[in-house]
Amino acid sequence: MKRKAFAIPYLYWMIVFAVIPLFMLVRYALFDDRGNMTTAFFAEALTAVHFRSFLLSFLLAFLCTFICLLLAYPLSLVLKSLHINETGVMILIVIAPMWMNYVLRIMSWQLLLSRNGVINLILTTLGLPPQDLGNSAAAIVIGMVYDYLPFMLLPVYHTILSIDERLIDAAHDLGAGRLAVFSRVIWPLSLPGVISGVIMVFIPSLTTFAISDMLGGGKVMLIGNIIEQEFITSMDWHTGSALSLLLLIFTIPGLFMQSK
Repeated sequence: MKRKAFAIPYLYWMIVFAVIPLFMLVRYALFDDRGNMTTAFFAEALTAVHFRSFLLSFLLAFLCTFICLLLAYPLSLVLKSLHINETGVMILIVIAPMWMNYVLRIMSWQLLLSRNGVINLILTTLGLPPQDLGNSAAAIVIGMVYDYLPFMLLPVYHTILSIDERLIDAAHDLGAGRLAVFSRVIWPLSLPGVISGVIMVFIPSLTTFAISDMLGGGKVMLIGNIIEQEFITSMDWHTGSALSLLLLIFTIPGLFMQSK
């Protein structure tokens, strides 16, 4: 019982900052100002404009997750093969860049991707046409990949690092080639880390609004931006709560997948 007492502060924290706000969302989404139960706010949340934002958010989140996996998995295999000290490498690659303020990191991409930014300067120097990457969906994906890549790299690298080398050696001894070893040994054993990484990247990239606001320049409206505007700009807490609950319903299956 003494050990369980250490969980009491966390329990109070979750009740105040998670459970109570969730009940408030349900109340504002299902009841009007007079206390009458209604589904009108969900109908407003499912209009064509909001539905397009949902689809775009899912598309960009899927693209961000796929790119993060495409970058993190080969890097994890390379780091494992080099047999470098795990703690030092992860601090250098993952932790050190995250010491910089979140807003400053995203603002740096604004400077890089702007019309007169560093990337276009390099392209024009090489005689190539400049690219209008600023305030676009591509800029948002780049920012999300940059920000969420560590959340994919950490679980994937940890899982691959824990694979017993003797299993790989045994597969080679039995005549398996590199492709067979990867598809039948390494990939199946690394799936728990891949699933954790996919969930940890997909959910925050689906609900992001700060990155899309800074790198999208208000031209690309994701569902996170719509919810932010409903709460802060329009002060329509009912529609904002309905949108938030719909987004929560979409993310719950992913949370169940991670728990298994």
